[in-house]
Amino acid sequence: MANARRGDVAVAIDGTTYTLRITLGALAELEDALAAEDLGALAARLADGRLKARDLVAILGAALRGGGHALADADVAALALEEGVEPVARAAMESLARAFGAGEGEVGDARGGEVGTARPPAARG
Repeated sequence: MANARRGDVAVAIDGTTYTLRITLGALAELEDALAAEDLGALAARLADGRLKARDLVAILGAALRGGGHALADADVAALALEEGVEPVARAAMESLARAFGAGEGEVGDARGGEVGTARPPAARG
C-alpha cells in the first residue's frame, strides 16, 4: 500500500497496483543508468523534461524495486500499459519529485504537465 508520507506513489500497470518509491538505492541506480555524475546532475538530466522510453523504464524499474517489487528492467519493459504511457510517466515523475522534496501533486510545469514535461525540482545543495 502506498504511503504518501514516505514518498510512495501508487500506479496501476498491467492490471496490478504497484507502489513506486525512490530510495537512496533507486537514486544510485538512476545515476548509473542515466550516466549522471551525482544527484545534482541527475536532477538536471531529468529537469529538461525530455524522457526517452529507456529513461522511463529505468526510472520505473528503480522506483518499483524501491517500492518492494522484484522486477528487472526487462520485466518492466514488458508490462502492458493498458491506459497508455501518460499515467505511468506521471506517476514515475511524481515519485522522483517527492524524492527531491516536492509535495504530493507538485509535478508539472508551465506547459501544463504534458507527458515528458514533469520535472523534479533541482537537488538541494
